[in-house]
Amino acid sequence: MGHKAFSALGLVTSLGVFVVTLQTVCGDVAFSLPEEMKRGTVVGNIANDIGLDAGKLAARKARIDADGNGKRYCDINLSTGDIVVSERIDREGLCGRKASCVLKQELVLENPLELHRISLHVQDINDNSPQFKKNSIKYEISESASKGSRYRLDEAHDADIGQNAIQGYSIETNDNFRLNVITKSGGGKYSELVLEKELDREQKQDLTIVLVATDGGSPQRSGTAVIHVTVLDANDNAPVFSQAVYKASLPENSPLDTLVVTVSATDPDEGPNGDITYNFDHVAQDYVSLFSLDPKTGAIRVIGSIDYETDNSFELRIRAKDVPGLTSYCTVIIDVTDVNDNPPAISLKSLFNPIPENVSPGSQVGIINVQDRDSGTNRQVHCSIQQNVPFKLVPSIKNYYSLVTTGQLDRELVSEYNITITATDEGSPPLSSSKTVHLSVADINDNPPVFEEQSYSAYVSENNKPGSTLCSVTARDPDWRQNGTVIYSLLPGEVNGAPVSSYLSVNGDTGVIHAVRSFDYEQLRSFKVQVMARDNGSPPLSSNVTVSVFISDVNDNSPQILYPAPEGNSFMTELVPKAAHGGSLVSKVIAVDADSGQNAWLSYHIVKSSDPGLFTIGVHSGEIRTQRDISESDSMKQNLIVAVKDNGQPSLSATCSMYLLISDNLILYPAPEGNSFMTELVPKAAHGGSLVSKVIAVDADSGQNAWLSYHIVKSSDPGLFTIGVHSGEIRTQRDISESDSMKQNLIVAVKDNGQPSLSATCSMYLLISDNLAEVPELKDVSYEEKNSKLTSYLIIALVSVSTFFLTFIIIILGVRFCRRRKPRMLFDGAVAIPGAYLPPNYADVDGAGTLRSAYNYDAYLTTGSRTSDFKFVTSYNDNTLPAEQTLRKSATDFTDVFGDWTGKLSSRETKQDQNTRKSLGINARLLTGKIRQDNLAKEEGNTRVKYTRER
Repeated sequence: MGHKAFSALGLVTSLGVFVVTLQTVCGDVAFSLPEEMKRGTVVGNIANDIGLDAGKLAARKARIDADGNGKRYCDINLSTGDIVVSERIDREGLCGRKASCVLKQELVLENPLELHRISLHVQDINDNSPQFKKNSIKYEISESASKGSRYRLDEAHDADIGQNAIQGYSIETNDNFRLNVITKSGGGKYSELVLEKELDREQKQDLTIVLVATDGGSPQRSGTAVIHVTVLDANDNAPVFSQAVYKASLPENSPLDTLVVTVSATDPDEGPNGDITYNFDHVAQDYVSLFSLDPKTGAIRVIGSIDYETDNSFELRIRAKDVPGLTSYCTVIIDVTDVNDNPPAISLKSLFNPIPENVSPGSQVGIINVQDRDSGTNRQVHCSIQQNVPFKLVPSIKNYYSLVTTGQLDRELVSEYNITITATDEGSPPLSSSKTVHLSVADINDNPPVFEEQSYSAYVSENNKPGSTLCSVTARDPDWRQNGTVIYSLLPGEVNGAPVSSYLSVNGDTGVIHAVRSFDYEQLRSFKVQVMARDNGSPPLSSNVTVSVFISDVNDNSPQILYPAPEGNSFMTELVPKAAHGGSLVSKVIAVDADSGQNAWLSYHIVKSSDPGLFTIGVHSGEIRTQRDISESDSMKQNLIVAVKDNGQPSLSATCSMYLLISDNLILYPAPEGNSFMTELVPKAAHGGSLVSKVIAVDADSGQNAWLSYHIVKSSDPGLFTIGVHSGEIRTQRDISESDSMKQNLIVAVKDNGQPSLSATCSMYLLISDNLAEVPELKDVSYEEKNSKLTSYLIIALVSVSTFFLTFIIIILGVRFCRRRKPRMLFDGAVAIPGAYLPPNYADVDGAGTLRSAYNYDAYLTTGSRTSDFKFVTSYNDNTLPAEQTLRKSATDFTDVFGDWTGKLSSRETKQDQNTRKSLGINARLLTGKIRQDNLAKEEGNTRVKYTRER
């Protein structure tokens, strides 16, 4: 051992580095290199050997792996493709006495997968000196030994092989012995002492000879042992084995104390010279730890673990020795048979982790290698994978498998996979092993946020505080991290012509929706907005949801009295016939409340009356009726104060004054003027049975001659409207639809019950609309529609009568012009309809009608103009022309006209009727050819007759 370092250095200096590159027919690459090369020494260039550009090694992730689970002794330079030594290579430690020492390495290339096997043939260098097991060898030789007797000497051991192993033995020159060197069949050598001259114990009892063992290396190494020869008395028979070579077969993993074989030798000598002992002769220490030899019986038994994969055969040399010292030798060859005792070993060579969830099916995500150390069929292996994962194993090259995807991955369903790979050999019984591969799925932004509800509703009371919370929306995104972070926002839009952001705001993080302004139920009852939920992915994904905001009513509006007009300095006068009986309808208070629900439920009460017992009012209808018959003692002038209350909490109210004149007078509605027309608005939402208007007619006759019946003789849509035969109320027969014409024309005939029956007709124009602004100019109303023959006759009659009275009117006008200044004309004879829009919240009165407003028809009779004018007034509201701007007369104005008429008029004088008509300048066209003045209320100035249509 002292010459080991020197010999190795001399060998490297003299031989250098000898590298041989071999290309196998299967594509494998082999390199030959001496042992004990320094780390970093270049073995060869594999890039050139496999025909690969060295510049692509790094891109293809080239690396060196050991075969199976062995140690990696070399590495690759990714820049040049050189194979360099990475670990110390000791051939004796790796391969022992094997003639060929090959280290299996693997070159793995990816993208695409490519594998090259590398065989490193390790060449021995003379780095070990011969060594004897014992430095001293003792022999006892009988003096009777004959010339030529041979005594085998202990073999020296040299860990090197081949030329570097032991090549010869030598001894120093002596008188009695020479050395004979013998080459074994396996190539090893041993030596024997050959007696050249018979011994003489009496001359020399002990001999000392130096035995030298030399190898064939350069420089040469040697080892020595001292032979001590003791000369004994004669024993002329040596033990003899029954067989020169014993063979045995032993399964691996045999239990301890298993008998392998028994050797036997005999010695013909008697007594102590015939006693034989057995022992191992020059057996490696590793073998001694596996087998035991009974020195008395020669039985060889197992004392260690027998592994076929480590050593598949053993050769043991057995020595038999008698007591005097004569010996003989035999060889025991033990063949180890393979047992399937090694499960397959699974190693993960490459793994792409994590994998994106959008990877296409069939993509390779890993490389698996499987090895089994057994042999034959025990070495054949097949791999499998569990069935509940979207992966499979695809065989590639020998013992290599690719792990590939079989379906589409979805991280939101499964974010991680623990894939168990099982490898099973084909032994009997088969052995298997498993390995779990953990794979994580990387998230891709493939899911938009999803709202928890399909739509949301928020309810808020009007007059809310700005900034108050209405509701919250929640959207979930199953993606991960920023792909699953949801941000809320309002989609641009308008509510009542204003940006939606001026009504609502949404918290981008929480989805809480706040009111930006205070809402007014009377202006806006409900609206819808779109809320968008967007994630933070790239590109971002989003979804929308509709949020409906419903504003609930608060009792913040007092009732609004439409009729009579609540003017402080004006008065409304209703005529009450003197012949009215108890329960007769006198007038009707019409009021609306801008609120809704019970806040708009109105009740009517008389809070003050000139005669408390004369009139009563319907609590819910607002109808003022007589409680008893009118008597002569009742005052002609009656004053009522009516309060209207809603049903809110707290209740709000309004009051109005009503002036009643107990008198008789002619009432006709609509006025049958030849060049004018009456127009009613019909709501688009009117249902079947809704009250639209009412035709009011009187007959100057009495009894059954004054019993009137009403009939529609012509209609633009015959199935849309109907009229009460006795009441004259015009109602809808069905719901109004979008297909109905906006303009409807009715011709109504009124017949009395006399013999023969007399009749009159009037035209009624109806406009189906919710808003006066939608109505076209009334002058466009169908004047051009064809009238019936009855209407044509009526027009001709009216024109004739008008011509007849024309001269009379001009004379009267001239006289009046001289007496006083010309009175201003109130109207031009056409219908004046302000273009106001009344909010659609109205209280139903006694369930009788559904029209959105009440209309008051005032006939103003002036003595100055000698004309009769009609005013068609919409419901009283902020946009209605106040009464003081249309007619405001003081008490003195009536004196000039009527004088003291009150005591002169007689209610049943036909002639006086005519005189009255002429004095008042009434240009009237009668339906029956007669006019009757029932009760004429006279006041100073102009006379006002008011017609009220019920709603």
